[in-house]
Amino acid sequence: MPPCAEAPHTHAPRRRPPAPAEAVERAAAIFRAAGDVARLRLLERLGEGECCVTELAAEASEPLSTVSQRLRVLRAEGLVSRRREGKHIYYALADGHVAELIHNALAHAHEAPGAPPPDDAPGPDTDRPASTELVPDTDRLSSVDLEPDTERPAPGVA
Repeated sequence: MPPCAEAPHTHAPRRRPPAPAEAVERAAAIFRAAGDVARLRLLERLGEGECCVTELAAEASEPLSTVSQRLRVLRAEGLVSRRREGKHIYYALADGHVAELIHNALAHAHEAPGAPPPDDAPGPDTDRPASTELVPDTDRLSSVDLEPDTERPAPGVA
């Protein structure tokens, strides 16, 4: 590694190899999809559990078509899954990774600017928070939420 032009100092060695370019591009697309305030609000709501599009539109006081378009963007990036039950389409967060990502982003945004991270925040060499307080309740996710997204009948419906 070439030396820095600034005063002599040392850099911490990399603990992991850099992510493949494709993974970085995919992650950027995920952040772009979640980066819209209205779509982020939908993700936050779906973090509480599965919800019908009609209910989501009513809660947001927006047209069904507007909410459906936002959900379509989130689904295209793999952030939400859907299932059909009769005339209703239900959406949920795609998996525990998405729930954790949204929860942690909102928790981080809620912190005071410039404040040091909490004692139980993950460090640069950890993959998970030290406290279960920041980990979403993934027990609520059913196997339907964890499977690849396909339209499927509701459980118990043939």
